[in-house]
Amino acid sequence: MRRSRDVPGLVTLAREGDPRAVARLITLVESGDELLPRVAAALAPYTGRAQVIGLTGSPGVGKSTTSNELVRALRCRGHRVGVLAVDPSSPFTGGAILGDRVRMQDHATDPGVYIRSMSSRGHLGGLAAATPQAVRVLEGAGCDVVLVETVGVGQAEVEVASLADTTVVLLAPGMGDAIQAVKAGILEIADVFVVNKADRDGADATVRDINGMIALGERGPGEWRPRVVRAVAARGEGIDDLVTAVEKHHGWLVDNGELRRRREARAAAEVEAIALGTLRDRMGSLRAGTSLAALAARVADGSVDPYAAAGELLDQLDRVTGAARRP
Repeated sequence: MRRSRDVPGLVTLAREGDPRAVARLITLVESGDELLPRVAAALAPYTGRAQVIGLTGSPGVGKSTTSNELVRALRCRGHRVGVLAVDPSSPFTGGAILGDRVRMQDHATDPGVYIRSMSSRGHLGGLAAATPQAVRVLEGAGCDVVLVETVGVGQAEVEVASLADTTVVLLAPGMGDAIQAVKAGILEIADVFVVNKADRDGADATVRDINGMIALGERGPGEWRPRVVRAVAARGEGIDDLVTAVEKHHGWLVDNGELRRRREARAAAEVEAIALGTLRDRMGSLRAGTSLAALAARVADGSVDPYAAAGELLDQLDRVTGAARRP
């Protein structure tokens, strides 16, 4: 199974709930295997049905613990759940500890839960480059809900909002003041806020600051107003309120046609990423030759500007692509 390259067989087994088949398909996705287009084609009829929930927040805010409790609550409601937990990779060795799933061992033997840790592999934005296609694998495997937990992020890592139907941003008391709360960035992408570790001093102030930030936003009639939930995930407190808030947001998405708009935007981003990846591969073939080096030397000595050099490089790429397409 670990080396199987029978895509239709793997998809059939994944649909039947075989975790090894799901793992193999995600491995093909992560490695950028040449079978990836066939995997995507085989999964396409089964995708687009799962609810995708993104969980993000700063390191140490309790994302994995909240994910663990959220899985428990969703399973109690009869949902089949997939989890993609993205861990940061080392900028020096490229390795990753993939430790998020350690906090989710409660579900290790539950056949209705599939948990996969993924290394970011240096990809910026809080996710791994392969995360969108891995979501499609879990959708194809019959998951009703897919949770995507980002790496510990800062203010600008907002990529999860383009992937998820509902984005949950976790905060904790003592991680900023009222000025921090109104800054642009990650706080603007939340559909639901969770003030975790709400038993600590400062929780009331954090809730107040977030509500104040929400009140400053301009919203038209019927637009979604982000919910603020208090939680102590380590004790399972507030998780039912979080599930209720997520369900209300999902209902709003459906009723207002926003769900389809978000999913079409997600699909557009996927198509663009695949096209750009293919373009980068073709650019790599030029880099391996002498063309780019010669252009770089001309830019460095001032005989040509970088925009003109880029234009020449694209012209060369057009000629290479056109030649490849001719029979």
